[in-house]
Amino acid sequence: MEEENHEESKSFKELGVCDALIEACTALGWTRPTKIQSDSIPHALQGKDIIGLAQTGTGKTGAFALPIIQALLEANTTTTFFGLVLATTRELAIQIAEQFEALGSGISLRTAALIGGVEMNQQQLALAKRPHIVVATPGRLVDHLTNTKGFSLRTLKYLVLDEADKLLNEEFEKSLDDILKVIPRERRTYLFSATMTNKVKKLQKACLRNPVKIESASKYSTVDTLKEEFCFIPAKYKDCYLLYLLIELSGKSIVFTEKCATTQVVALMLRNLGLKAVPINGDMTQAKRLGALNMFKAGKCNIIIASNVLSRGVDIPFVDTVINYDIPSSKDYMHRVGRTARAGRTGVAISLVNQYQVDRFKHIESLLDKELPIHPTEEEEVLVLLERVTRAKRIAHMKIKGSGGRKRKGMEDEEEEIRKYLDKQHSRKSNKHQRRR
Repeated sequence: MEEENHEESKSFKELGVCDALIEACTALGWTRPTKIQSDSIPHALQGKDIIGLAQTGTGKTGAFALPIIQALLEANTTTTFFGLVLATTRELAIQIAEQFEALGSGISLRTAALIGGVEMNQQQLALAKRPHIVVATPGRLVDHLTNTKGFSLRTLKYLVLDEADKLLNEEFEKSLDDILKVIPRERRTYLFSATMTNKVKKLQKACLRNPVKIESASKYSTVDTLKEEFCFIPAKYKDCYLLYLLIELSGKSIVFTEKCATTQVVALMLRNLGLKAVPINGDMTQAKRLGALNMFKAGKCNIIIASNVLSRGVDIPFVDTVINYDIPSSKDYMHRVGRTARAGRTGVAISLVNQYQVDRFKHIESLLDKELPIHPTEEEEVLVLLERVTRAKRIAHMKIKGSGGRKRKGMEDEEEEIRKYLDKQHSRKSNKHQRRR
């Protein structure tokens, strides 16, 4: 397997990207290639398989999308089902599909996003239009390969496994095996991830042919523009410290929790305290997840309380702060803090470490090969908030309990606001369509 060291930064033209795609890059504000793009695009354009390791937020999507679209242009734009991208989450799949559409807008590139939580009929109509690129979560793709008449990937030329380490987890393993059995062996394969694991090494032997390994980051490293800190706190005061930090840092923040139910409680607690917070978790419907995400992007709220469903790959512009309400595994830590300090911007990541989580946090520091500094706080100032926080959390629990014990229905206030936002967006689109007519 070849290995490639990074050379002096070049322009997209110097990398071999065609003029039509350079124009698309300029329209997206991509003035210079990122490191992973500079390192991998020339090899991809030469028809080589790629293993790309880079920190999240460094332009991996462009690194595989540009070579695939250029290959399509050189082959024949009438070729359908040319490329397949597998993603770990619905949000990431939608984001990747949008980037393909933006880059291919000048050549009428057709894409289809196949994700769960959406009616299969809509997706079957998209497949009937014979798209050039399919972006999918593994389970939903298997559903279509099994149940959608006339759909196959026999003409596939490119396969991309994004967030490959996660795709090899038990929840995706069978679906991934089923997909690999029915796609052509003669293809180009790109494997991209922020981390390299033993499973990924095993997969490369099975799927790739003499790949070029592009390692733009060590296995566990974060970008230089990210400021990482922690607060060592008593577990019983965690919510007080969270509120204190959110008030102190202001800006746009994502707070990560371990459990879906916690996102609901914490979001409702913060709303009771006057903050604009919404939850996003795997128990919510896809429409509500996207609605909450769009509210955040549009500035209708400035705090998301999220489970790990939002930790991987999703590019949310201008996130100032990431707070680890619960300490994650070392691998999930890398992806969580990667939601901020993206594309050269600065950001702050703060972990709330209580007396029961010291060992887990020390393991993260060990893998990062550095000791993180303590974020300065004054406990007296924090505890001034205790009475307000305790009352707000009690009200949150009462509201959830008052919903009749339906665990997934405890956020009526937030979901109603998200529903109103979605209705408003739909109304705008309808009015715009009427005016065009």
